[in-house]
Amino acid sequence: MNKPFLRFVAEDIQQRFGKNLSDIAIVFNNKRPITYLKKHLVDVYQQAIWSPQFYTIQDFLGQSSSQVQASAISQFFYLFQLHNEMLQQEGLDPESLEEFYPIAEIILSDFSQLDYELVPIDQVFMELSDSTEIDLAFQHFTPEQQSFIRQFWESFSMQGHTAVQKRFLRLWRRLSNLYRAFKAKMKAEGQTNYPTIYRELAEGSAEQPDFLQPYKQILFVGFNALNRAEAQLFRQWQEEGKALFYFDADAHYLDDKMQEAGLFIRRNLFQTGLINALGEAPAILANRDTEVHCYQSLGKISETKLLYDLLQQQQDPAKSAAILLADESLLVSLLQSLPSHEVNITTGYPLMQSPIFGLLDLWMNIQILIAQQKKEKIPYQLLESYLTHPMSKIKKEQKQQIQKESAEKQLFEIVLSDIDVSTSVLPHFFRPLSASNQVLPTLIAMIDTLLLSMADQERIKQIESNLLIETKKVLHQLQLGFNNLGDLSIGFQIGLIRKTISPINAAIEGDPLKGLQIMGLLESRCLNFDQVYILGANEGILPKTSNSPTFLPNNLRKAYGLPVLENQDALSAYLFYRHFQYSSDIQLFYNGVVTESSTGEESRFIKQLAFETQFKFIHHVQQQPLEFPAQAEELIIEKTDAVWHKLYSSYIQYGKRISASAFTSYLQSPLQFFLKYVADIKEPPSISQEFEMNKLGTVIHESMEELLSPLKDIKDFVPTEQLKDKLQWVDQVVIKQIGREYQTELSRLEDLNSLQRIMHKIASEYVKMYLQYDIDQYQAIRIVELENDEDYTLDFPISIDGKIETVTLYGIIDRVDEVLTKDGQTKVRIVDYKTGSDAVTFRGMEHVFAPNTENKALVQTLFYAYVYEQVSGLTQLEPHLYVARRMREDGTLFRSNNGAIVLSDQTLQEQKEAFVAFLRQTLEELFNRAVPFKHNPEAEVYPSDPYTLFYKYSLKESAAEEE
Repeated sequence: MNKPFLRFVAEDIQQRFGKNLSDIAIVFNNKRPITYLKKHLVDVYQQAIWSPQFYTIQDFLGQSSSQVQASAISQFFYLFQLHNEMLQQEGLDPESLEEFYPIAEIILSDFSQLDYELVPIDQVFMELSDSTEIDLAFQHFTPEQQSFIRQFWESFSMQGHTAVQKRFLRLWRRLSNLYRAFKAKMKAEGQTNYPTIYRELAEGSAEQPDFLQPYKQILFVGFNALNRAEAQLFRQWQEEGKALFYFDADAHYLDDKMQEAGLFIRRNLFQTGLINALGEAPAILANRDTEVHCYQSLGKISETKLLYDLLQQQQDPAKSAAILLADESLLVSLLQSLPSHEVNITTGYPLMQSPIFGLLDLWMNIQILIAQQKKEKIPYQLLESYLTHPMSKIKKEQKQQIQKESAEKQLFEIVLSDIDVSTSVLPHFFRPLSASNQVLPTLIAMIDTLLLSMADQERIKQIESNLLIETKKVLHQLQLGFNNLGDLSIGFQIGLIRKTISPINAAIEGDPLKGLQIMGLLESRCLNFDQVYILGANEGILPKTSNSPTFLPNNLRKAYGLPVLENQDALSAYLFYRHFQYSSDIQLFYNGVVTESSTGEESRFIKQLAFETQFKFIHHVQQQPLEFPAQAEELIIEKTDAVWHKLYSSYIQYGKRISASAFTSYLQSPLQFFLKYVADIKEPPSISQEFEMNKLGTVIHESMEELLSPLKDIKDFVPTEQLKDKLQWVDQVVIKQIGREYQTELSRLEDLNSLQRIMHKIASEYVKMYLQYDIDQYQAIRIVELENDEDYTLDFPISIDGKIETVTLYGIIDRVDEVLTKDGQTKVRIVDYKTGSDAVTFRGMEHVFAPNTENKALVQTLFYAYVYEQVSGLTQLEPHLYVARRMREDGTLFRSNNGAIVLSDQTLQEQKEAFVAFLRQTLEELFNRAVPFKHNPEAEVYPSDPYTLFYKYSLKESAAEEE
């Protein structure tokens, strides 16, 4: 690296002032360079000296006033109060805090710029209707300035005004009075702000204008863009022999008037007449031919990933290095991508992107729900967000218990008083506020609790603690403002709290002289490093293409010399160019992808340097290699060792039962059977936003059982006409069963939430449909069995390794009945209720008794029938399927598509025998060590299947199906 700028400054100070610097003041734009200059002074003097006094420009000028600095929040509340008073005087409705906040930010910014630039307030806010008034009022302006003002007011001289123009003019007419009232209010409160201090000092009305007396000399170091107040004061102090100026410049952009980077220093030297204590600007840029590496990334975040790779390869502890963020929104991504180097970060970490804001925002959302919607319940997702938030630190056991209970009861909404998070850092997080004036005290108390919890850790997290402290400061200032406004609604306060804490950020400071320095481009003023990495070097970012919001139109800004976009371009160019004067290793990164927020081009400053200087720009384009993942192997579970032991011991030695569902699960996918019934891998509990079909099925089954149970004790046939009496009780029975399913007491339709009401509607319709079908199709009915899962188990012999073993089958029988048909026949039926898309039709029995069976319901019903017949001794049991969606059209008897096969009478008996053979064959395959658990690729996989991930690599075999 060439000799740093601050080293030149230190050497000049030694030559001019010798060892005694105690009456010297050294002033910078910001704090960062102070540490560096101190280090250079130590290196230059090599001995103990009387230290000069160091200031930032605001701290230095602030000595001219004894008044307290008004906080930004205090200034907002003063402005809010005064503006509403003016509105009331005009007969207009006052504006709310939330509405006025963004307007106030713009007004305060404009007032500040007007003060810094010493613009006459009454003049700038004049309303001029014709060009003659302009000529008279602004005789002292140049023709160009008069032209700018004329252009602005000509836009308002058209016939009539738009609604926007009318509103703007109303605000414009009150701004000069608002300015004076605002200044008077601050003075009455014993407060001031820096713009006021600047104006008063420049205009000779400062409270303590002789604050410079203790200093023999004042050194202003590294200044570039001066406002009018600074320029006037600096020139005055230079003329008085009090001030010296150290400007960091290069002849390349200083001597060439076309170079925007030198705009402000040329203005300082040649218009204001300030003298550079370092003499003529050196010609460094024109004589350097250093290599500069420029990296085009494949996206904004990719810039930080590219930098990570370079830092891993290039970082030299002996060299000073800095990462400069032209785009400061890259900070979070950068912090996540840094290698394990020592770093010092002064760019503010944004509260909005921290877990702290997520937690505070969650609490505010909950309080708004409670206050505005008068809620006693909150959606479960809000509770889950707290449970899983990293800062809640709730104990694992309590967290899992809450999740389990909520899933079991399917609590889409949680009663606030039932929420117990006592083991978390914030046990009262869900407590409703007792009064509207408790919003800020509660938030501040929460922050104190979070700070204490962090202090208890072995290492305090610096980012979080700094953010919490900064947030607490802002909330305290807000509280002072709220105290003067009377009773405010909770929603109103929270809206303003969000706006005021959103801009908060906090520095993460380490050693400014060691390690990797991370800062914004503006913070790098006066500083130089061996290695410089600049992120976000895109056109549109470096320089920016948009101005800050203002009520002062561009023409007026130009007329009064207020900052415009061109000023920002000049400052950005200077901040960028100066690093090329000193650094030996410069690497630039920009986003090469064109998006709504990115041009995909490198900054024009890069192109200008490449064209005008001898720097050798080496361009690199990030390549994203197309890596095809290795073909993942299909999951196949061999029946060896622990797998076989678990299967055999569970089902053969200990008699674990195989249900109809488990059997059809094996037919659909042997791998699913293993995962679900052997490995016992269960789906984690969850709360669905849509009711699950299995819960609907349970409600329907339980409702049918309750309605038909009284008939079970009657041994004689009951006329189906009596079922009509049951229809009127369906709605109430379904409500009761929904309550049982969700483990809560429900007695009225009004007690059900929205999802439960949908379930009630469907379940009631289905139950009525089943009852009505029986009424329409049969003369009389006798109930034999209902929902019995206790008595119907069967030991079924199969061959395993040449030895006869038994496996236990069981079935939950929905209903067994005996009916008298309309033509006088008696039938004994086994009935299975279905709520899904099952059907009574099939192509042929060869497609039913097969892996990946095409009619799972038929297989299950035959399974139930076989177990029941074997246990009860009854025969000729006819399987019926009650499919609510299709039973009116298709009936309830199983049959083939073409009607050739109907499962009744002799045909049914033949198919029952075929089913038993199929059952034995399938179970023997299940317990065949040579046949692994493997997914059937032809099986339909439903979106709700929790085991889908395990099937994804199953190979689909191309086997043509026989029609």
